[in-house]
Amino acid sequence: MKICGPKLSLCGLIISVWGIIQLVFMGIFYHVKSVALAEDLPGIHERTFNSIDEFYSEADKGYSLNAMNCWIAACLYLFTLIVSGHQFYVNSRSSL
Repeated sequence: MKICGPKLSLCGLIISVWGIIQLVFMGIFYHVKSVALAEDLPGIHERTFNSIDEFYSEADKGYSLNAMNCWIAACLYLFTLIVSGHQFYVNSRSSL
């Protein structure tokens, strides 16, 4: 069943591949607790902490949450890649 045309399906393929690559790498960098991504941790900058252990605990939770969110978004892009690939295949078969 044709849902979109050949140009849109190709665009979806390209964007999906790029999104998967980017989000998988960002998830890996969050998983290894990259300091360069510390600015993007939720809840770190709004509060004051009583001890360094409390700060590290909150930072670890933020890194884990962001890594999981990146991997979930990469899976959604994988679904988009499959749909776009199917549409690209359907459009290439119909032009023959």
